[in-house]
Amino acid sequence: MAAKSSIVRRPDHGPSPVRIAAILPCYRSGAHVLEVIAAIGPEVEAIICVDDACPDGVGDLIEAKATDPRVVVLRHAVNQGVGGAVCTGYAHALAMGADVFVKIDSDGQMDPSEIAVLVDPIARGDADYAKGNRFYNIEDLQGMPALRLFGNAGLSFLTKLSTGYWSVFDPTNGYTAVHARMIERVRLDKVAKRYFFESDLLFRLGTLRARVADVPMAAIYGDEVSQMNVGKIVLPFLASNIANFFKRLFYTYLLRNFSVASLYLLIGVPLTLFGLVFGAGRWIEAVSDARPATSGQVMFAALPILIGVQMVLNFIAYDVENEPRTTVWPLLRPKKRGA
Repeated sequence: MAAKSSIVRRPDHGPSPVRIAAILPCYRSGAHVLEVIAAIGPEVEAIICVDDACPDGVGDLIEAKATDPRVVVLRHAVNQGVGGAVCTGYAHALAMGADVFVKIDSDGQMDPSEIAVLVDPIARGDADYAKGNRFYNIEDLQGMPALRLFGNAGLSFLTKLSTGYWSVFDPTNGYTAVHARMIERVRLDKVAKRYFFESDLLFRLGTLRARVADVPMAAIYGDEVSQMNVGKIVLPFLASNIANFFKRLFYTYLLRNFSVASLYLLIGVPLTLFGLVFGAGRWIEAVSDARPATSGQVMFAALPILIGVQMVLNFIAYDVENEPRTTVWPLLRPKKRGA
């Protein structure tokens, strides 16, 4: 690949030279993938298509029909899921020396003309990771299926809890861009390989204190067929978010840093639980003995709850304000990579 730089421009900023690689996970997307490739603009230096053991042979289709010299086809012998395909693309883009990796679905739901807009915050040094937000403009939601609309709202709240990115919405949006220096520091072998990929990557970027930008954009809904089975992913999504939530609390407030928020958490939660358990026990005794609880018992249960809840609320306020707001990638030295 020629070692040239693509230029991402904005009318109110100077040019920012970055080498952009677009990564397309491909699975049963033969009806749309060629159109997606054809619509990718000249700002992209490489188009990495990952055939995730597609039974329809989408990789063969791309090699036979796509004439764009930027296209590279990689293949999985065994299906690894969308996350596995993207991680394979990330590894290849790192080896090529690209600076920014854009993940775009191959089923036609994402507009390739938005790539420059998505990359711009990273190129300007305003973000380490940028992602599309389909909920910014209410008018754009009219074409979104109702189940997906409410599902995304619920998943967004869970992801806010598990990642600490409270201002980020639409976390499962797969239209993303990330700087190579951040991906170099993510253990790709530990990132979730299937539909939890975007949320898990966001969690791992959070442990690196990466700054995230929400980029407003509209989704495209046509005749594409989603491979996601909502019924099968709800419980795994819930369990994975809960696990990441507790890991985040440990990493952020105990292992990496110990602050006043750590005290709020360590004191507030036990006090609240003690008050609830003690109060419930006294209430059961009072009912079984047919006598009212004493004022002392009531106060001994209520006071820990009041103090504990207040401390937990203080912790939540601190956690919201603790969202990363400084771009990290300009501060990191690039690791040695292939040219």
